[in-house]
Amino acid sequence: MIASSFLVLRLAAAWLAIYMVITITIAELFFAGTDVNPGGVIVFGGFALVGAIISIAVSHLGRVRLLASQCNAASLSNRQRRQIEIPFDASDAWSMVDAAIRELPGAHDIESARDSLQVRAKVTHVDPYRHGGDAEGKRRRVRRNQILATITPNGDAGSVTLVCEPERPTWTDAFLVDGGTNLENAEAIVRALTRRVAERRRGEQVSVEKTVMEKELSEARLSLLHAQVEPHFLYNTLASAQLLTRTDPPRADEMLGNLISYLRHSLPRDGQSLSTVGEELERARAYLDILKIRMGSRLNFQIEVPEELMSVLLPPMMLQTLVENAIKHGLEPKTGGGTVWVLARAFDQSVSITVADDGRGFSAEGGGTGIGLRNVRERLRLAFGAAASFAIVANFPSGVAATITVPNSTHPAMKGEVHA
Repeated sequence: MIASSFLVLRLAAAWLAIYMVITITIAELFFAGTDVNPGGVIVFGGFALVGAIISIAVSHLGRVRLLASQCNAASLSNRQRRQIEIPFDASDAWSMVDAAIRELPGAHDIESARDSLQVRAKVTHVDPYRHGGDAEGKRRRVRRNQILATITPNGDAGSVTLVCEPERPTWTDAFLVDGGTNLENAEAIVRALTRRVAERRRGEQVSVEKTVMEKELSEARLSLLHAQVEPHFLYNTLASAQLLTRTDPPRADEMLGNLISYLRHSLPRDGQSLSTVGEELERARAYLDILKIRMGSRLNFQIEVPEELMSVLLPPMMLQTLVENAIKHGLEPKTGGGTVWVLARAFDQSVSITVADDGRGFSAEGGGTGIGLRNVRERLRLAFGAAASFAIVANFPSGVAATITVPNSTHPAMKGEVHA
């Protein structure tokens, strides 16, 4: 109430002062020394002027009250300033501010500079209380405001200083009001930024929820894979061991020992989402030793993994999946069998693990459903993001080579970047 009364009194006093200066000057120039007394006209004109100014001030107060629901010195001002904190880096904050200003009704002559983190614009606004007339008349009644937004980097956030003001000198505020147009512009930009930040947060939340869901699904599939060691492999191994107990007890004992090692490494472990190359290699070696006894000369394998890479982190069952694919789809269907190679090499901050065979290769008959390889890609993405990759190509002169590339968790530069 005090701010409203002060505004009305300030405008009335400013215009009356101008009116008095003008009327006194005219009276001295044109009516001095004459019998004409313009006092009555001057008083009447003063009352008419005060009435007009009060009506303009009341219109301004009413519009501000509609926009801000309250009238105080800040909301009644022709020049609005806002300090906005955007919880994203300065570049993203600048993009949001630039888009919000461009979508503002009547915005034009927009100048934006990403390097200086500033956005300038003019805003055309037609007086809301004057309508009708031709297009030329409307253009004459158009007033322009201006906007300046400056983004200041603040760590991982961007601090926005927003200024909305009339396109005229500050001293004119003593005589003129903007009808709440700059308040309207400032509030519109704040709402737009709030909406954009909320949309970004919702998008991030959806992405996080999707990633969590995918990870839980991947872990569920892995648990199922742990729990369902292929029945045919288990039955065939036990049957072979039973037969060997009668014909070759030492080899039967060797096979059962390998089966125990394989099953022990296939049991799920609580609280660990990642295994190591060494642990996965023990499982794969036990699997290959069992099949070597069963397939005889039809299967050969070579393992070349440096000792310093044994502790590199690797998703469990991933190496096993590639070895099983090499046997099932590469060597078993091929007359005479072949060889499986397991190789590992370090490259700066990454490690590549390759499982290759000289089996049937990419044949027209197909090689399974591809679910296992899709799971390999999915689990690599969930475990390491863009830092890991998977590639499968034809081997020369025959067969397939599948390569997993993961971050080298033993490299000094990667300490703390990858967690089990």
